[in-house]
Amino acid sequence: MENSINQDNPKEATGFKLIFRALRHHNFQLFFGGQSISLVGTWIQRIAMQWLVYRLTGSVFLLGIVGFTGELPVFLLSPVAGVLCDRYNRHRFLILTQTMAMIQALILAFLVMTGTIQVWHIIILSIFLGVINVFDMPVRQSLLIDMIEKRDDLGNAIALNSSMVNAARLIGPSIAGILIATVGEGLCFLINGISYIAVIVALFAMKLPHKAIKRQTNNILTELKEGFTYTFGFPPMRSILLLLAVVSLMGWPYQVLMPVFAKDILKSGPETLGFLMGATGLGALIGAVSLAARKKVQGLPKIIILAAGIFGSGLIIFSLSRIFIFSLFLMLIVGFGMMVQMASSNTVLQTIVADDKRGRVMSFYTMAFRGMTPFGSLFVGALADKIGAPNTLAISGTLCILGAILFARQISAVQIKDAA
Repeated sequence: MENSINQDNPKEATGFKLIFRALRHHNFQLFFGGQSISLVGTWIQRIAMQWLVYRLTGSVFLLGIVGFTGELPVFLLSPVAGVLCDRYNRHRFLILTQTMAMIQALILAFLVMTGTIQVWHIIILSIFLGVINVFDMPVRQSLLIDMIEKRDDLGNAIALNSSMVNAARLIGPSIAGILIATVGEGLCFLINGISYIAVIVALFAMKLPHKAIKRQTNNILTELKEGFTYTFGFPPMRSILLLLAVVSLMGWPYQVLMPVFAKDILKSGPETLGFLMGATGLGALIGAVSLAARKKVQGLPKIIILAAGIFGSGLIIFSLSRIFIFSLFLMLIVGFGMMVQMASSNTVLQTIVADDKRGRVMSFYTMAFRGMTPFGSLFVGALADKIGAPNTLAISGTLCILGAILFARQISAVQIKDAA
């Protein structure tokens, strides 16, 4: 098992050059530019979807149902997607998934703009996008290493990828809030559909090295079992994924409750929802940039534990806040903790994984951080109906902190050494 990574000489890059060093690779430049545009559209759609469901139904439980159905395919199909990711051309795979996601957004836009949208349409289209994401996420994560010609820059590329996602998380919700309040949700979905053109064009423009795919067996179940044994047979790797799963299950579904906090707790509208989610994005962006500025990956296992604790604490305090400005600050803390834990976990896993099992390991990573979310969405939606959104969020934050304490010892045992 690989457990080392070369690091750039600190004299080779400093300041902004150190933070953005992965952008010296042409293929990653294309990916970074295309995804930066597309992901803004993705976050615009995500906020518009939440507001649309709550506007149509007024039901916190149905918010949870939509979140559940959209993410359930990730839990059910991720391991199989990982096997296929290791078997087939990842570049072509990613072009296909991005094209299908564009079609989904355009269908949503058509239904809303024609006034024919119903909740069951949203649920079906959420499931459709969930199936697309099952294959898109591990393929996208695994393809990063093919875009980076110098292996030493992989950790920086992962952090920059997270920065890109969270810059979009900062910009997209704020735009969505304004658009929803002025022209409605339909234009949000249309903008997202059009935004996919940028990343699809970027993917076609890439010139990736040809890689021979070595298939050990034609039996998918055998490869699936091999990936499971490899991933969960190593205690530190297992603990990183289990902590990620706990936080995903109990903490990350806080987003389902954000329309409730915006409308009922803070007594405001879609603009406030956009600003709250934008603050989360700003905190996550700060966290991702701080990781990109790191020269080494040593110390990240302990940071994973600390970040999970910060995330849980932020949720607990946010649940008690009734002041808009203070709530914005707390969402920044929540976003910081969430992103640092996720990106650090990704970096450590990609640093120690063997290349021929990368797709399968990243599929379990996807399952941990996205596959558990549907169950969490369903749980918090139902619980919030019974005890209220603030109490539900306080419980969620407490369980995240307990998870960090429980897995602290094994995660801290991860040893990552510089290559000689």
